[in-house]
Amino acid sequence: MDDVTIYHNPACGTSRNTLGMIRNAGIEPQVIEYLKTPPDRATLLSLIAAMQVPVREVVRAKEALYSDLGLADADDDALVDAMLVHPVLINRPIVVTPMGTALCRPSERVLDFLPQPQQGAFAKEDGERVVDAAGNRIV
Repeated sequence: MDDVTIYHNPACGTSRNTLGMIRNAGIEPQVIEYLKTPPDRATLLSLIAAMQVPVREVVRAKEALYSDLGLADADDDALVDAMLVHPVLINRPIVVTPMGTALCRPSERVLDFLPQPQQGAFAKEDGERVVDAAGNRIV
């Protein structure tokens, strides 16, 4: 089995859709509910480095806590500190596969990083078809 990990929030539709597409490829990933088991500093920094994105892109700015903590002008160290103390500020889902690490927003972004093809049709929770019956991505 391929080594795939998802930093998952089961309350998030995007995260649930991403997990569904991973499973639709016949992969049972390691599921880390990061609100219950937050990453430590080294892991969070490693994920950000692997995604090759700015720290700010990994912060969930839509959370009220982001404004409450005045993070709009915070530097990278302060953003990382805030995510460690308040994991709800970590944007999700983050998926780690042998093909790379990515913040999978939108959820179908995961299709670019899965080591196995889709095994059948997949539609998001809202009914949007993403993969056809032959396992091909619908553009």
